[in-house]
Amino acid sequence: MNNFWEKVTMYHPLSDESRQAWGNIITSRTYKRHETLVAEGQVPRLVAYVVKGLFSQYYTAPNGDVVIKRFFPETFLAASVSAMLTQSPSQFTIKALENTTVLVYHFDEFKKLTTLYPDIAALYIRYLEIHWVIEKEPQEISLRYDTGKSRYAAFLQQFPALEHRLKQHEIASYLGITPTQLSRIRAEL
Repeated sequence: MNNFWEKVTMYHPLSDESRQAWGNIITSRTYKRHETLVAEGQVPRLVAYVVKGLFSQYYTAPNGDVVIKRFFPETFLAASVSAMLTQSPSQFTIKALENTTVLVYHFDEFKKLTTLYPDIAALYIRYLEIHWVIEKEPQEISLRYDTGKSRYAAFLQQFPALEHRLKQHEIASYLGITPTQLSRIRAEL
């Protein structure tokens, strides 16, 4: 639980009262490899802080290709945020790529806390600013305009410990290239 508090208070400090209130809605859970946190088409309810393990967030394209949007390794919060905010079916599946231990809480209960505790609200706002604006916009531009080689270099910089935990086709899917293209890029480096 200490790692969780260290992570979330990077966004904004919390009072002891706020920690206790938030801590009261958190439980621990383990997802086995290939088990889903959220299935495509499901209205998601949970946010999961990854203590140990790894999730991927993906959708299946009309042609059957699996397109990985994001990885959630240790210390990341995993959720289908836009679906939770709109209370609509998720367009994505979030699946454990390894046996994964998480701390989970219901999003609706957390949202209630944001109305009761200004420091939790400030933390939530800062989290959304960082991950849904500051980080997201450059990633969207990168997918459209950067080469596969530069996207691979950015992946290695952002996730230095993931390459050996993932299959080649998973990394290629995340980068928006084929496994063959990824092999060529790796051979050039």
